[in-house]
Amino acid sequence: MLIASSVDGDHHLVSVNAPTEENPLGYHRLIGGSVELGETHREAIVREVDEELGARILDLTHLRMVENIFSFNGELGHEIVALYSGTLDPAPGPEGGTLTESDGSQSPVVWRPFDDADIDIPLYPSGAREWIHSSRG
Repeated sequence: MLIASSVDGDHHLVSVNAPTEENPLGYHRLIGGSVELGETHREAIVREVDEELGARILDLTHLRMVENIFSFNGELGHEIVALYSGTLDPAPGPEGGTLTESDGSQSPVVWRPFDDADIDIPLYPSGAREWIHSSRG
C-alpha cells in the first residue's frame, strides 16, 4: 500500500469506501492491492497504482511491513501490508478523482490531511495510520 503525498506535503491519497457494520460512516484506505503470484510487493504496488490510477510512482520508498487484523462486516480478516511512500505522476487534482478496481468498478479517491485528528472516518490499515502519525511528529 502507498502513502501517496500531495505536492504540498500536507495530504495523502486514500480511497473512499462504503459503510460497513464496524464503520457506519464508511472508511478510508491507502491506495494499493494484492501481490500476484510471481511478483514482489514492490512490483505489486507499481502495478496496482498503474492499473487503478493510471499513474507512476515517483520516489518510491519502502517504509515497513504492517500487520493488520481487522473485522469487516463481522468477518475476521488478517493481512500483511508492505507500506511504501511516494508521489504520483500524474496526481489527481485537489478535488480527488477515481480509481478503477480489478472488476471494472470505480471508487472515489480523496486527499486526506496528514493531520486528521478532526476526521471521524477511520483510515486503514490502522497500523499505517499509527506509523504516519509517529513519523510526522
